[in-house]
Amino acid sequence: MGVVIESEVWEPNKALYIFLFISSVFSIFCLPRKSVSNVIDHAPPASFQRKFLLLYALASVMQGLWAVFGEYELAYYGFSKKQMLTFISVGYAVSLFIGSFLGMLSDLVGHKKLCLLFFMLHIFVSIWKIVVGTPTIWLASISLSLASSIFSFSFETWMVVEHDKLGQRQDSLNDMFWLMTFFESASFIGSQVLANYLIDGNVNKNIKSTWNEAAVVAVAAIIYVSRGWKEAPQIATFKDYHISLHRHAISDKRIWLLSWAQTCVHFSVAAFWILWAPTIVADGREVSLGLIYPCLLGSKMLGSTGFPWFFHGRLVLRIEECLLYAFVIMGLALSIVAYDYQEIGVLVSLFCLFQACMGVVLPSLARLRTMYVPNEVRGGIMSLSLMPANAAILFFLILVLIMLMLQRGYYQYIGNSTIIAFAALGLFSAAGCMYLLKKWGKQLHQSIHHL
Repeated sequence: MGVVIESEVWEPNKALYIFLFISSVFSIFCLPRKSVSNVIDHAPPASFQRKFLLLYALASVMQGLWAVFGEYELAYYGFSKKQMLTFISVGYAVSLFIGSFLGMLSDLVGHKKLCLLFFMLHIFVSIWKIVVGTPTIWLASISLSLASSIFSFSFETWMVVEHDKLGQRQDSLNDMFWLMTFFESASFIGSQVLANYLIDGNVNKNIKSTWNEAAVVAVAAIIYVSRGWKEAPQIATFKDYHISLHRHAISDKRIWLLSWAQTCVHFSVAAFWILWAPTIVADGREVSLGLIYPCLLGSKMLGSTGFPWFFHGRLVLRIEECLLYAFVIMGLALSIVAYDYQEIGVLVSLFCLFQACMGVVLPSLARLRTMYVPNEVRGGIMSLSLMPANAAILFFLILVLIMLMLQRGYYQYIGNSTIIAFAALGLFSAAGCMYLLKKWGKQLHQSIHHL
């Protein structure tokens, strides 16, 4: 007589959701007064902030729908692991060879136009899927990768430029940085809820509803931007821009250090979102990944609410100090993951810690960019700083593809732990960059734009 062994599907404790929600709410309601006064004010600058956060939330929903549903959609259409890797590799190749230069284009033609292009690319992919059905690897990957590249720099740069034109205080801009991180994570969770609601357990019948919804959100965002937003025409010539970009990007060592830190963060985030699920389900472990995903984003939301406490409250730290500690913690967390096999609970805890630190890192890096990078070249420097990370990710993906073809499925020749270890080393080097910035003592206590 055979013995049937029932395996349980691991799920996070429901108390974790309650803890993240209550902690985030408590952290927001107890913020220092000056951290929220500008956002709840009814003056024109505050009105701009609320309108921009709504627009950014719509853009984040667009990004989140693909992040949540993209891989599942490819599997639904019968894409093999090799085809999925090809899809991701094409995307990073586009981000490397085209997306790296879109920041300079954004600085020259206007950030509003690039943000509109972001939504138009999503509309194009959605309509193509509605009409044709099965997505092609090249078309969808190229379009969505270009949109992701624009999302990584254009919205932030546009917000900073418009903020300065309104003459708003630096404290208000700092609040916008952590609010953008908070709204992005919340919108990603909302994308997961929306996708599950539209699918409603019947993929065969309702899969097109997600494309319809994506197209509707993108059209609404385009109308919202076109009617309610004005942008001053760009007057800088390409020659003047090239001179300014060369002067700041080459001669200022602080920008070099800041750009390398941004590169390391981008690589670690990309490696995390590619490998977190395969790492957890290693050795055939059954895990409810859909329930872990909101925990990771909730941790990031909680971390973002801690940002104003470090700079407005009693826990006052220099930006470089805060980033140094955060990078070390993130590097240690990934080092433990890369070092040895871990239980699921330990892995989820480490991943949540990583995301919580990321919630502090992203607005802190944005604040440093405001201090060191002039607005006229901000988009270009941001996009160029992602080039080494995209190149490294593409290198690993191509290597995995080659091993997959040569070894007939033995793509674990390059283990997940190897890539995670490289991400941890990058974060430690980013901590070294922050140490050098602190040691040089060249931190400015106010933005150069207010001198």
